[in-house]
Formats: sequence, C-alpha cells, structure tokens
Amino acid sequence: MNRKTLLAFFLILFLLATATPHPVQKSSQPAATPATVSIPFELVIRHIVVGVMIDNSRPLSFVFDTGDKVAIVDSDLAKDLGLKLEGQINVGGTGSDFLRGSFVKESTWTLPGVAGFSQPVMLALPLRRLAARFGHDFDGIIGSDFIKRYVVEVDYAARKLVLHDKDKFSYSGPGESIPIEFDHQGHPLIEAEIIPLGGASIKRRFVLDLGSGGGLALHSPFVTEHQLLSPTLKTIRAIGAGGAGGQSVGRIGRISELKIGKFRIASPTVLFSEDKAGAFANESLAGNIGQQVASKFKLYLDYEHARIILEPAATFNEPFAKASSGLALMGEGVGYSTLRVIDVLENSPASEVGLQKDDVITKVNDKLASELTITKLSEMFERSVPYKLTIQRGDRTLQVTLRPRKLV
Repeated sequence: MNRKTLLAFFLILFLLATATPHPVQKSSQPAATPATVSIPFELVIRHIVVGVMIDNSRPLSFVFDTGDKVAIVDSDLAKDLGLKLEGQINVGGTGSDFLRGSFVKESTWTLPGVAGFSQPVMLALPLRRLAARFGHDFDGIIGSDFIKRYVVEVDYAARKLVLHDKDKFSYSGPGESIPIEFDHQGHPLIEAEIIPLGGASIKRRFVLDLGSGGGLALHSPFVTEHQLLSPTLKTIRAIGAGGAGGQSVGRIGRISELKIGKFRIASPTVLFSEDKAGAFANESLAGNIGQQVASKFKLYLDYEHARIILEPAATFNEPFAKASSGLALMGEGVGYSTLRVIDVLENSPASEVGLQKDDVITKVNDKLASELTITKLSEMFERSVPYKLTIQRGDRTLQVTLRPRKLV
C-alpha cells in the first residue's frame, strides 16, 4: 500500500459496508506461546514484505503494516484460491478513491515458522494495481490483529521481525518506551513534536505507519491550520505518492526537526499533503510517521502494554540527504521486468535530460533493466552518480545520462 514512495500509504479505513451483513468468521486457533521466533522480510520500496500462506496455499507476499488492522487479501488472488467471498464493502485509504471488496469467510492465514499460529483473513480488496507500483507481488496486508498477539521487534538493519511472548517479554537496553493509544481501527498513535523551518514547536498525535514508505506525512488540515506551505518554503511536487485509495497530492519539503520522546531527528523530508479526501485529509491527527523515520530505530511493538520502544539504530544520525532522479516508475509484464516511467518531475534530473512519461528503461549502464527491480533502481537513484540509461520511446531507442541530485 515512492519515490518517497508511494505506497504510503496503506492506512486502511472502513468507511461503508453494504449488501449482506458481516459474516461470522471461524474462530482463529489460539497461538501457542512462542519461543522467540525470527521471521525474515524483504524491504520492497521501503515496505516490509513477509511470506505467508492462506489455507495451505503457495507462498504469498503480504505487507506488514501498522496502519492496517485486519488481514486483507487481493480480490483476484482470493478468487484464484477459491476463497468464499460474501457481501460488499467500500474501503478508502490514502487518496480519494474507494475500493470495492468483499468479506472473506472461513479462511485463515499462517506464517511459516510460527507453530500454532493462524488468524482469519477478513477482507478481499483489489490490490493488484499496487503490485505494479512495487514491481513485486502484492498479495495482501497484515496489521494490528497480528501485532497484538506478540511483542513484535522490527529490525530493519537485519531485515527481520522477531516475535516475543508478550506475557514474558522484558526489555533492557538503550531505547525509550513511548506510550501509545489506539484509534478505533487499531492503529497506534504517538505524541510527537515538529518544528517548522523558522517556526515554533507544535505537539500533536501521529499514526506510526510502517506501511508507509515515506518519512513524515503531514495531513492537509494540519498543513492548512499552521500555514506550513508558505511561499518561501522550498518544495517540489510529490510524484508517485499514493496507496490503496489512489493517488495522493502534495509537496515535498523539509521541517527543522521532528521530536519523538527524547529523540530529535534533524531536517527530515516531509510530505505536506494537499489531499481533499482520504486518510491524509484526516482532521483528527497531524500526520503519519513512516519507514524513513522508523528505520532509524529498532522498534518493539508492545501493544499489550500500550507502548512502542524505540532503540536508535546505527543509522540514526545519518542525515536525510538522498538524491532524487525525478522519476516515478511502475513494473509491467512477467516478473514486473518492464520498467515504465509513469511521471516525471519538472525541473529535475529526469526532465532536464528529456525523459518523458511512458518511456521504458531497457538498460542502466550495461545492465539490462529486466535484471533490476524497482526497489534496486530506486536505491541506485538515491546516489548522486551518473547513470547511462537506454530508453525505448515508441519505435525509437535513445540514450541519456542521468545524474540524480538532492532536490530539497
């Protein structure tokens, strides 16, 4: 659910249920008290992707998302797997669109390596379009219903989730325990402060949203209330931003500081939302704190004790100084191996060398683009070094040299 990605943005809100009532779900089996269990994950466009199974299916790729509550499966996949679907539900998230889905009846998901664990799959929603934005299979989402069964340690550096017995967990380390509360959808809310450039400190509540590949996203009512998008603030148009609810609009810039507990994060990049509807137009919260901030820590999600422990990682003091190409991409075809340009930022390295929407990148330096992924290419373009790109534009083949640079 980026280039400050996207895919932010899987804050799933139940907005309207229609047709038949919610079906009664089969009770999940109580999870056996686990020894500490380590679950590897991939980081795909800054999103945590874990392998799961539904009813003994083939391995599936689900996004781990604190901005979600129940287990959600892609609608087309649900039909392919022969899952029982009932009723209709309209769901919104980041962006102004609604997704029409169904309730899932009598199916459970399991996590390989976690003996005795299963939980119901609750919803089927059309998520396939997000797979193209990931350049990776996107089969579903898991959230707080799973997290609250354990203390979940999120270790970005080691690319693993560690599940601890919530009744036996005890922490001793250099981290700080941050109290949390939960909204009606089970999303964790924390208190944090922002200091705008040249402004005074503002303390508000934020969603800790590990399903967002961005850093800090400020909701449009909060931006308007505090006049944060002043004409003197240097910003660029947000491209490739959105999630399950469609495209999100806004500007990317910076604030002076983000403070969470005792931790001060200097000059983070920020999405100043201009959305008129959807999750980023939520008036009750200031914004979302996503992966680019969260990955500066090892996190312990201890929902049982209404806290999140933040332990600074080795990367904590690294500045937000990554370069940008000015490109937003999507993957097409088998294995998402066709890398197509879906947006080009004005006054960026990409626009300056003449790249256009619908161009297809076929080579980067001497490497076929089909051997790369969107994640790998995005990571490469965060370095300010020259890249020789071979481009297919209709029946023409072009070559350009792209050198990403810091834009804000």
